[in-house]
Amino acid sequence: MGLFSRLFGGKSTPEVKEVTPIEYKGYLIYQEALSEGGQYRIAGRITKQLGDEVKTHRFIRSDVLPSQADANELMLRKSQMFIDQMGDSIFS
Repeated sequence: MGLFSRLFGGKSTPEVKEVTPIEYKGYLIYQEALSEGGQYRIAGRITKQLGDEVKTHRFIRSDVLPSQADANELMLRKSQMFIDQMGDSIFS
């Protein structure tokens, strides 16, 4: 039945992958590269507990790389630089 629903436009649920965050200066960085046309787009989330609330900043960049590992590594470096430059104002 799954084959027919894929062939005839049935909705598929996206595969949910468990991502282990990387802690950096009190922030949690989730590397979530997106597969796109045989390459991987840099994407992810930065979260931080502020008081009673967990704040989240999600981003998708225009950069694409040939491997998921490369995309995730660049995402991590860009996230760390973003945190260093902006601090908690990234959640504003």
